[in-house]
Amino acid sequence: MPPEAVPRPEDLDRPRQGPGFDAVRTEFRLPAQFPPAVLAEAARVAGLPPGPGPDRIDATHIPLVTIDPPGAKDLDQALGVQRRDGGYRVHYAIADLGAVVEPHGPLDIEVRRRGQTAYLPDGSVPLHPPVLSEGIASLLPDGPRAAVLWRIDTDADGEPVEVQLQRAVVRSQARLDYAGVQADVNSADPERLHPALAALPELGPLRRALAVRRGAIELELPEQEVHPDGNGGWTVQVRRRTDVEVWNAEISLLTGMVAARMMLDAGIGLLRTLPAPDPAAVAQLRCTARDLGVAWPDGATAAEVLAALPRDIPYALALRRAATTLLRGAGYAAFDGAAVPPPDDPGHGGIGAPYAHVTAPLRRLVDRFGSEVCLALSSGTGVPEWLRTALPTLPDIMAASDLRAGKVERACVDRTEAALLAHRVGEDLEVVVLRPDPGEVYLVDPPVLARCSGPLRAGRLARVRLVEADPASGRVSFAASESDAAEISPDS
Repeated sequence: MPPEAVPRPEDLDRPRQGPGFDAVRTEFRLPAQFPPAVLAEAARVAGLPPGPGPDRIDATHIPLVTIDPPGAKDLDQALGVQRRDGGYRVHYAIADLGAVVEPHGPLDIEVRRRGQTAYLPDGSVPLHPPVLSEGIASLLPDGPRAAVLWRIDTDADGEPVEVQLQRAVVRSQARLDYAGVQADVNSADPERLHPALAALPELGPLRRALAVRRGAIELELPEQEVHPDGNGGWTVQVRRRTDVEVWNAEISLLTGMVAARMMLDAGIGLLRTLPAPDPAAVAQLRCTARDLGVAWPDGATAAEVLAALPRDIPYALALRRAATTLLRGAGYAAFDGAAVPPPDDPGHGGIGAPYAHVTAPLRRLVDRFGSEVCLALSSGTGVPEWLRTALPTLPDIMAASDLRAGKVERACVDRTEAALLAHRVGEDLEVVVLRPDPGEVYLVDPPVLARCSGPLRAGRLARVRLVEADPASGRVSFAASESDAAEISPDS
């Protein structure tokens, strides 16, 4: 579960109805606590306040803010975007975990075992002890923090032209959230937007347009999240991304692409990879678009067609679901010189460029190592041996933790969906048909994705019968009969 679902303390104090998530923790063997030696190391380094020095500049004068969901405490990034002559200047401060995690120490060993933070509706299983991830290492606005500070200058079109990177001490000026910043952007009063974000409403759309031109595949399928329902139970909601969240994500992607280019130029690093869409899959998507009545202009790419789709229309949801076949085979690729060269295809098909994880080290193990590689390359000191030794071990660690985190999130959503629908088994409900074989449908209220047997037509509304909703297993299934198929109607 993403950090948007971090529950409020007052919500956690109330007894809950519906699914319990301890069973999910048990099923996936999530650790309940940190070993004493890890907690001792974390407490020790948390007591060492950051300060400028020979290898760390004082950047507390640079205007930076964090933008995160309400309630989030593990704040990885602080952002500043300003206009400059001929373009824009981005300052992106990333929590400096390399400053507090000693290689091969108890904390390092434990976080390598965990891989990443697992988010559940009733609380997270953090990668690092909270004294670090929610305290001294988090970029909270309560004092100076150690950071890896990127400075990326772009031209007027938003393309990077110069990059600088160094360790720094920074100070966030404000802890903001997406909805609040979006309200400031939408306001008729330009003074409401924090000065640190003065140029984000300009650079963000430029970067998004560049992403579409690169061929970046943005599915924009409904993202389900489990939240307290206000009555002591849980419910499923669809997360709506604001423009500000999209723009903020584009800055993060920009940083990851710049980092990947540094690694490839130097011949050492760790990339997040995804094969470019297979031409046969693109051809099949064109056929699906035609069947759904979606125009695919001559010369248009899949990215352009998807970006032009409306939201929440049955045929658009069906085409977005079909486009998931373009994004298969994600992995990690470590490389180091001639002995282990970069992959033949170093790109990320969903982004349209090579990409490296460097912007979320509080929540994802690999980002700390990616940042350390880039810092070493930027300083010209050479990548240290401990880091070279670690790189080839990380792809397997991250692949396993990605798989586990995805299953944990899906299990929490599935169990909540089933609990919400358990009393409605046997009812006929209207759904959007996402695909016919294997059958998959989307119930809008509550937002539920589930399998469905019987005759179905993608991109249509259908009335189907709920035949199973088991909160213990999370299984939800529907069935359509021949008579249902006759009633399926197109949506305009």
